[in-house]
Amino acid sequence: MKKIFKNPFLSIVSDNLTYNSNRDNSRLGSMLLKEQKNFCTYTEQYISSDDANDIEHFNPNLKDSENDNYHNWSKVKHLPNQRKTNNWLEPILMPYADDFEQRIIYSDVEYFAKPGDNEANNLINLLDLNNHKRAEDRKNYIKRRKEAINDRGLQSEDDIKNYFQDKIDIEIKYISYLRAIQEEFKIDIWEMLPELQ
Repeated sequence: MKKIFKNPFLSIVSDNLTYNSNRDNSRLGSMLLKEQKNFCTYTEQYISSDDANDIEHFNPNLKDSENDNYHNWSKVKHLPNQRKTNNWLEPILMPYADDFEQRIIYSDVEYFAKPGDNEANNLINLLDLNNHKRAEDRKNYIKRRKEAINDRGLQSEDDIKNYFQDKIDIEIKYISYLRAIQEEFKIDIWEMLPELQ
């Protein structure tokens, strides 16, 4: 999982948008999806127009309360959102924390916390980041990308970046697992993704 980038200058904040279960939240959802470049916060898979998706409340206890706000919201695919545990854990590492990627460590397609980092461990458990099926899917995705890169004889950083840029330009919906790509191929895939209009 990648750190979630929150922009305090986004019009969600300046327009003072709120979430309310009893009304249409599509404008809020569209703005969150734009900020996330159409990628699910939890699975890091592309959310296409055919994918069921939700506005996720990271801390579900805040939903529809006065304390629910922009930092608690993100767009996620529906099924992974349903699989998130209902047992809120504290203390917990917030997904937008500045040191998120130093505390949620990626290694061999799984996520780990440093020993004694209860906040990071609680986040990993809450989101079931190492679910066997998810880890297997990440592993197979990275394996296929490595095979394609090797088959084409690509070795330099520029060659690898060009490979992924072609994928983004031609078939972005098949880009997945942004953090795994970042760590395995040593490229900033997030910066390569287009900003949505």
